[in-house]
Amino acid sequence: MGADAKTAMKVEMTEAAAKRIARIVSAEAGKTALRVSVEGGGCSGFSYKFDLVDARNDDDVAIEKDGATVLIDDLSLVYMGGSVIDFVDDLMGQSFQIRNPNAVASCGCGTSFSI
Repeated sequence: MGADAKTAMKVEMTEAAAKRIARIVSAEAGKTALRVSVEGGGCSGFSYKFDLVDARNDDDVAIEKDGATVLIDDLSLVYMGGSVIDFVDDLMGQSFQIRNPNAVASCGCGTSFSI
């Protein structure tokens, strides 16, 4: 994979997301990271899945910031390349949101998308 392809595959997390992830993981005994994956399904075709995990898989890419670790497997990374993981706390509530430049449509709740 060339340098341009690796840059396009990069996923970032905001400071707000890193702080929230670090807080959640520290409160869960034995958990070390938040896994974000893409699955088929959801009202727009694909959906994001969030899991607390205690180990990395061989095909995981780790994104680390401010003591927080997000793991994304190779297959999910294909769909998430260039995305930004954020944590939003507003009048609508608190949630992790993924700004994905590959998504051509997404549902109102922000948990599913299509490409």
